[in-house]
Amino acid sequence: MSSLTHSKRHRVGYALPPKKTQTFIQPSLIHHAEQHNIDLIPIDPSRPLIEQGPLDCVIHKLYGPDWMSQLLHFSSLNPDAPIIDPLDSIQRLHDRISMLQVVRNLKVSERNQVLDVPRQHFFSDSETMMKNSDDLIKKLGFPLIAKPLMADGSETSHKMYLVFDKEGLDKLESRMIIMQEFVNHGGVIFKVYVVGDFVKCVKRKSLPDIKEDKLVTLKGLLPFSQISNLEEKTDCGGGGGV
Repeated sequence: MSSLTHSKRHRVGYALPPKKTQTFIQPSLIHHAEQHNIDLIPIDPSRPLIEQGPLDCVIHKLYGPDWMSQLLHFSSLNPDAPIIDPLDSIQRLHDRISMLQVVRNLKVSERNQVLDVPRQHFFSDSETMMKNSDDLIKKLGFPLIAKPLMADGSETSHKMYLVFDKEGLDKLESRMIIMQEFVNHGGVIFKVYVVGDFVKCVKRKSLPDIKEDKLVTLKGLLPFSQISNLEEKTDCGGGGGV
């Protein structure tokens, strides 16, 4: 018999939102994992995690206090079973202030190529932001990006806006607002995925650049969900968002 037959099989549990499960847990992946002695086990988040073992590893993209509590309990009883993503790393990346602080502390700008983070200000509520709007505009200028503090994958965390003038600021009602300067970046972003020593960089479409002569035609604020409209207006010189 082959050596693979005698190798221990590993049980890897996965807890993903339905859309991610449909995207990633494909028959080809399941087959590939089986060929390497890995069984992919779906986790039911409505049941206690500790009862769904044994698991040699947990891969998850679920959040919230109840789920975090389950992961902590599982980890305390199974300290040798990796949890991906690690809880301490998740906490840092879910806060849009602390996630950028990591990059700022790298001080890469001292090297040959410059890597920096956008300037930003945090406000606990929209009323405080409006009281300090003149100072905000003076320091950051327009356009601005308005983001919730938390980036936890929830529907609320994705409610982001491009703000083109003070009228747009007046329309913001969200609490825990981060106001960030908009930096032209060629309409692309680069997502970097790291697993141990393996690094994968993926190029994705992002917000289009905004030319100076177009800023005078862009008014109010525009949700990120309507960015395709912005691209049309920027290319054709049409009116701004509402």
